[in-house]
Amino acid sequence: MGGGSDEEDEDLPDAESEPEEEISSDEEEEEEPQPPAQAYLSLMKSLAESAPNKAKRRKLDHQPSAEETPKTTGPKPQAETEAEETKVQKPQGSGEDPDFVDEADGEEEDQVDEAAIEDLFDQDDDLDAEDPFEVHFDSPKDDVVQPRIKAIKEGGWTNQRAIQNSLRIQLSVPKVEPTQEQPLPSPITGIADLKLKKRLEESMAPKRAKFDAVEQTVAPLLFNYHDLLYCDRTVAGGQSVRRMACLHALNHLFKTRDRIIKNNAKLSKHQGEDDLELRDQGFTRPKVLMLLPTRQSCVKMVDMITSICEPAQQENRKRFDDSYVEKHTKFSDDKAEDFRDLFYGNQDDIFRLGLKFTRKTVKYFSQFYNSDIIFASPLGLKMAIGSIEEEKKLDYDFLSSIELVVLDQADALLMQNWDHVVFIFKYLNLTPRESHGFDVTRARHWYLDDHAKYYRQTAIFSSFNTPEMTELFRTSCQNWAGKARLQPEYQGVLSTLPIKVKQTFSRFDAYSVAAEPDARFEYFTKAILPSIAKRGKDAAGTLLFVPSYFDFVRVRNYFANNPAAETITFGTICEHTDVPVASRARSYFLDGRYRVLIYTERAHHFMRYQIRGVKRVIFYALPDNPLFYKEIAGGYLAKSEQSMLLEAGRGTVKCLFSRYDAMKLERIVGTKRVGKMIAEQGDTFDFV
Repeated sequence: MGGGSDEEDEDLPDAESEPEEEISSDEEEEEEPQPPAQAYLSLMKSLAESAPNKAKRRKLDHQPSAEETPKTTGPKPQAETEAEETKVQKPQGSGEDPDFVDEADGEEEDQVDEAAIEDLFDQDDDLDAEDPFEVHFDSPKDDVVQPRIKAIKEGGWTNQRAIQNSLRIQLSVPKVEPTQEQPLPSPITGIADLKLKKRLEESMAPKRAKFDAVEQTVAPLLFNYHDLLYCDRTVAGGQSVRRMACLHALNHLFKTRDRIIKNNAKLSKHQGEDDLELRDQGFTRPKVLMLLPTRQSCVKMVDMITSICEPAQQENRKRFDDSYVEKHTKFSDDKAEDFRDLFYGNQDDIFRLGLKFTRKTVKYFSQFYNSDIIFASPLGLKMAIGSIEEEKKLDYDFLSSIELVVLDQADALLMQNWDHVVFIFKYLNLTPRESHGFDVTRARHWYLDDHAKYYRQTAIFSSFNTPEMTELFRTSCQNWAGKARLQPEYQGVLSTLPIKVKQTFSRFDAYSVAAEPDARFEYFTKAILPSIAKRGKDAAGTLLFVPSYFDFVRVRNYFANNPAAETITFGTICEHTDVPVASRARSYFLDGRYRVLIYTERAHHFMRYQIRGVKRVIFYALPDNPLFYKEIAGGYLAKSEQSMLLEAGRGTVKCLFSRYDAMKLERIVGTKRVGKMIAEQGDTFDFV
């Protein structure tokens, strides 16, 4: 365990920290605040009604720490843990919560000696009108910001498109009059182009003076506080993405913290003067939220942060390593690179961690209300907020002052449960129910006006785009500075299959998104299933890939109960299937006892089964991840040819798609083909 705090360490003032009182079990329930018509007056009223020193530290039920429970050795489907969100209760008694550590009650506000100001702050701490932090957060211009916020409320956005470094960029800015084109931020090629805190610049310059291609693409939008949806995250570029996200988060935190401490010194010097107004805080202390898929991904982020800021001490680091680090993960040789990258190490997807910074120390497992950064999986954070069935008891005040949200490996979060992500965004930047000791005279005006969500920056990093991410980006990212979506031009994976195989894409019509599942099912049962039934024994070796679990249940029940499929023996593998059951299904499929094997995308994501005996593949719907198409359509059939179970060139692939599958289809057939396949009169397209 790292040493305690150095006496010289400076911390954020108590105005953004939480007294360590436990809430009593019989505490009177409070009503959830409604969106205020006059935000400032409503806020003052609600805070006046709460006790001035009343704050709480939640005790949360959670998975045992690593010291108490053996670590898992294989990927665990999220579906196995979703039910736990309904079981969250406050444990009786005062047992230790594994997510937090006890801290001294009422940490005193840092008192800065006037003579020590020169030594305490960086020489770059003076105001810089061109610093994006000053422009966006500290000194925003009302004549620029307010018209943009008004446009956002009215749904007025203007879109601009550009091509840069083989990426398509769509920049959206609030539409204000007079309308003028918004240029892309100036290029950033290295540390020298950034407005960094001096200590960060000195730390990073020897290590990363020049940025790589990924960093140069991400940095201009990230450091200029645009919302960002980056849809070209790769395994090779993952470290670069983490580096930029962590450097930006630390720069934001350090500037916020140092400004507060410096203003504390000013107030102390000018005590009793009424004309000194310093607005530098939010309602609560946490400023950065990072949503990540696994504990190992959290370890990577934390290690990146400590490598950048180089703290003198790391308090509770041993406990963090014991709970989060797992060094002995073993994979078979056939696992893909992206699978190894995601599931290496501790794969637990229920976690939450508070990280607190002082000048020389990083403290792990700090209480949320005393933390600067919160790391969490979507399910872990949802459990911390509480059960939706007990709306009045939800605790989300610690999310009220989040100014930067980072979703890394968002494609992996999609395979867990995207509803948890949507749930969390619903409770970001709401007016807190309790005061938590905040000083209203120091609160930024845009917090008091209930405009915090228009200043929050959200950065989403994913390997590809999906309708779910696009919708979240559209509805929950309302940054007045604008937002940008970046995604590549796709060449497609059709020509990259390791063998020659006939690939047929069949389009069906659907009148709306809501009607699409029924239209797909009807097309499958009328146009695809009869041909399987007629083949009889020749249908053996048919792999039916069904991405959605809801579609999987519907198709499985049809095979089991409908007379049209009574002659077809079949097995199933989904994300809920136990390993022994899945092994038996694969064995029966190989020896022909199961002619059809129904297989889901989540099962493939979490397990990457190597299924033998595949002679033909039917994609009930295309996978979100184009690598899955290559692995299944190409890899499985190639193994069958190699083992002499399939004559060379006789394997077939059939794919069902509608016009609402444009994103998935583009990644598989390529950007140049997708438009024609969606719009042309013909409904069948063959590729070899």
